Amino acid sequence: MRFASFLKRSASILLKCNRNAIMKPVFCLLLFCCGLCQMSALNIDDINIRDPFILTDNVKKIYYMYRTSDSIMADGKVRGGVEVFTSRDLKKWNGPQTVMRIPADNGLTGTVWAPEVHKYNGKYYLFATINSDIKWKKRKEGWGDYTWRGTQIFHADRPEGPFKPFDRFVTTPMDWMALDGTLWVENGMPYMVFCHEWVQTEDGTMEAVELKSDLSAMAGEPQTLFYGSAPDWSTGIEPSPGSPKGYITDGCYLYRTKTGKLLMIWSSFSNGDYAIGIAESITGSVKGPWRQQEKPLFVKNGGHGMIFKTFDGGLRLILHQPNSPLGAERAKIFELEDTGNTLQLKNKQ
Repeated sequence: MRFASFLKRSASILLKCNRNAIMKPVFCLLLFCCGLCQMSALNIDDINIRDPFILTDNVKKIYYMYRTSDSIMADGKVRGGVEVFTSRDLKKWNGPQTVMRIPADNGLTGTVWAPEVHKYNGKYYLFATINSDIKWKKRKEGWGDYTWRGTQIFHADRPEGPFKPFDRFVTTPMDWMALDGTLWVENGMPYMVFCHEWVQTEDGTMEAVELKSDLSAMAGEPQTLFYGSAPDWSTGIEPSPGSPKGYITDGCYLYRTKTGKLLMIWSSFSNGDYAIGIAESITGSVKGPWRQQEKPLFVKNGGHGMIFKTFDGGLRLILHQPNSPLGAERAKIFELEDTGNTLQLKNKQ
């Protein structure tokens, strides 16, 4: 589709600058090729993507898959954005189409991570981690340089956007390193569940905070749900050889089972590989307390997953794999079984 955009631009230049008979065949050929590119669809394995998120539209019978899209602006700085691919069968995908570009006057304008789009009260809300170029104070010697980031909420009338911010600043606390916000609604109350980054806390945490009814801002103070070191499978990482360990909390997504249990899938590192584990709320409420299920859901260098349903009600897990090297990531979709007590993969990893 990027090639199609190039052909469009080329055709436009020819149309404006060359209206003679010699150039008309070239112009027509470019338009024809552009049309062919737009009609062609991509296989899911052709799409480089981290932190994939799928929104299912059961009325239009369309799957929307969102990913980050960063652009280098005229001033040479990176401006973050989000784009979407669409599919009717989860195999062939059309796009991408830009749904959000961070406004130039936004408080943070850097790269975007982990975009999610949720339908809530008839509108669509984009939760996205926005990065900055502001260096954050190191928690430990031997750790690398990290830049400040937080989750910001955007809104639109359609899943294709355009998504606009409520405010110029992130929704998560301004003095926190935070990321990977997701929406959870319980007893009519909207919550954002998000991660307080290990680079600030050393042992990362999972947090929940009530949102205003229009999702425009926090309506309370965050509550810690659990720590990244809580499960035995989470073994932490050494940012540099011999440095203190950090325990990562990433990629939270909540799901209520057929028996009413509230589960959360989330990602961290297990013996050097990115992995997905399952936490369970003892009370069935987002406020917990939470305990960790012993067996991880996925342990083969892939993670940051989310759960969605197909048009016929099938349960699916989508994640990116491999987690490294950078540029090799692809979306992988697995059938899930809801046992009532936990989640299990139906097809092999």
